[in-house]
Amino acid sequence: MSAKARLMVMLGIVYVVYASSQLDFTYSRFSEGLGHAGTFLARMFPPNFSRWSILIKGLAESLEISVLASVLGILLALPLGLLGSRNLMPGWVSWPARAIVTLCRALHPVIVAILFVKAVGFGALAGILSLTVASMGFVGKLFTESIEEISRKQVEAIRATGASFGNVIVFAVLPQVFSRFVGFCTYQFDSNLRNSTMVGIVGAGGIGLQLAEQIRVLEWQKVSFLILMILVAVAAIDWISGKLRFAIIGQRALA
Repeated sequence: MSAKARLMVMLGIVYVVYASSQLDFTYSRFSEGLGHAGTFLARMFPPNFSRWSILIKGLAESLEISVLASVLGILLALPLGLLGSRNLMPGWVSWPARAIVTLCRALHPVIVAILFVKAVGFGALAGILSLTVASMGFVGKLFTESIEEISRKQVEAIRATGASFGNVIVFAVLPQVFSRFVGFCTYQFDSNLRNSTMVGIVGAGGIGLQLAEQIRVLEWQKVSFLILMILVAVAAIDWISGKLRFAIIGQRALA
């Protein structure tokens, strides 16, 4: 390890110690918190399934919010990713597109959801809009970076045939980034399903709204049932998206 690297590591360790002292992060508080957490978790079991139909309706709404936000966000991120690629576009085109992507990533989805709740009111629409913005920021950034890492040889070869810009994108750019783009999209859908819970807590619809209501009235056993449903839903979506990704990328690899 070089002297510069060792210096950076030492500075990092010093800052971690300093930050811990400033934030009152102590072992005694941590150990005491573990005891409180045990008491809190004991109140959550056994889960209460009495209102399962209403709670599952909230989960279904979260799934709908995730699907719509993912589709809208990805469709909007595609042109932003292309326009933001500095190896394909001039600076006067790429910088505004990259600025939009950066703006979409600047705020947490919960903060964006609060703004949309104030703008369009409580409900699923605010959740869809906030997660659409988050999807544009995440997928747009990764798509831009993937395009900027492609091989220039394929692009130049297609251009040498006199192909139009659209054909260059279809035959030289997209084949090189397709597998990664599928991975970005499936991950973003998983992320939107999880984030739909958080934005729901601030009034943007979905199961998060039900979760916030049960926490407000101290129905901890119903809260545990909601958490279990969220875990099962996320695991199921992760399994399905993994199978879908393998089917799409695997078939292309075999072809």
